[in-house]
Amino acid sequence: MAGSLQLKPFLIAPSILSADPLAVGASVDALKGDFDWLHVDVMDGHFVPNLSYGPAVVKALRRRYPDAVIDVHLMVEPGENFLDMFLESRPDCLTVHQEACRHLHRALSKIRAAGVRSGVALNPATPVELIKPVLNIADVVLLMSVDPGFGGQSFIPEVTEKAVTLCQLREARGLKFLIEMDGGINAANMAQVRRCGVDVAVMGSAVFGTPDPAATVAKMRLLADGE
Repeated sequence: MAGSLQLKPFLIAPSILSADPLAVGASVDALKGDFDWLHVDVMDGHFVPNLSYGPAVVKALRRRYPDAVIDVHLMVEPGENFLDMFLESRPDCLTVHQEACRHLHRALSKIRAAGVRSGVALNPATPVELIKPVLNIADVVLLMSVDPGFGGQSFIPEVTEKAVTLCQLREARGLKFLIEMDGGINAANMAQVRRCGVDVAVMGSAVFGTPDPAATVAKMRLLADGE
C-alpha cells in the first residue's frame, strides 16, 4: 500500500494511560525525551466505561514538559461541554469524537480559533464518510483501532482500510491533516500500520509495559521504516 500512498514523516505518541498511575512523571522521564507527541486519554465513564484524567493533569504535564507536544483525546460526551476547560490547560492538539459531538464543525472551529490543532476521532465501527464535511477544518483524524475505554486491547486490523481511504482523500482534496491511530499497536503490526498511511502511532502498554520504554520507541521507529 505504501507504494501508492504519499506518506508523511512518522511520529510516535506514547499514551500515559498505560504509565504508572502513581508515577506518571517518572514513566514519561523513562522515555528519555524520545517521543514526538505525548498522548493523554480523557475518559468520563459515560461515553466510555472508564475514568481517567482531567485538565489538572494536562496542566501539570505542560509545566513539567514545556516543550512537549501534548495531544489530548477527549472520550467524553457531550464533547462540546469540555472544550473550554481543556483549552485552558494549553494542549497542542485537542481531539473530540464524531460520535460524541452534536455540532462537530463548531467544536473543531472553536479549537482552531484557540490556536490549538483540531482533531476528530472515529470509533472502529464509524465510517470515514461521516467526517468528510469537516476534513477541511481538521488538523488530525484519529482512528481508534480498538473500542475505546481501556488500554492493552487487541488491534482491529480492518481499521487500516479506513486509514488508506483517508490518505487517498487527503491527496485528492489537497488537505494536510495527519492520520493518527490508537489502540493495540505493537511490534507485530507496526509495519502494517505505517504502510496504510498512518502518520502518528499512539502506543501505550507496548511502550510503558516494557523494561526500557526509550529503547522500545527506538525499535518501533525502525519497524515503521521497514527495518
